[in-house]
Amino acid sequence: MATEETPFAPLPAFAWMVPHLQRILDSIEVDGLVVHPAMVYGGDGGVLRRFAREAAERPAIRVVGSESVRWPLVHCDDLAVLYALVLDAAPRGSCWLGVAIDGFPVGRLARAYAREIDIISADAIAAELGEWARGYACDQRLSGAKARRELGWMPMHENPEDELRP
Repeated sequence: MATEETPFAPLPAFAWMVPHLQRILDSIEVDGLVVHPAMVYGGDGGVLRRFAREAAERPAIRVVGSESVRWPLVHCDDLAVLYALVLDAAPRGSCWLGVAIDGFPVGRLARAYAREIDIISADAIAAELGEWARGYACDQRLSGAKARRELGWMPMHENPEDELRP
């Protein structure tokens, strides 16, 4: 389980951001605060928008890598509350993981939209969407415990399957 203390190990497509984040946190000119959101869902957008679109257009939803790949999740409404808490109470130079659900199997998310699943490779999704899309195949578990403990964050959306049913 990764926390705010876990060293970064980004995919190459995201490696550019690490020195920028450190520059923000180290700055004496701004009161830098960083929130690293999990995979955001809810509202009219978010990471699961592709599943909804594919459910309408195809007989099967494409899942990258494996149905057992876990994605950390946060509902957009819960993330908004976290941003407000961070702006109001977080100490200068601090980092926060915006994670309400530490790791949810992507196959279960996909099946909230469709019965049929097609497993595709990270290479295939990268060829279609770009190198950043390899992240869909990353099995990740992240902890939002620090925000809960230190800022009193209480995410309200912790059952994505019920919320995602079309």
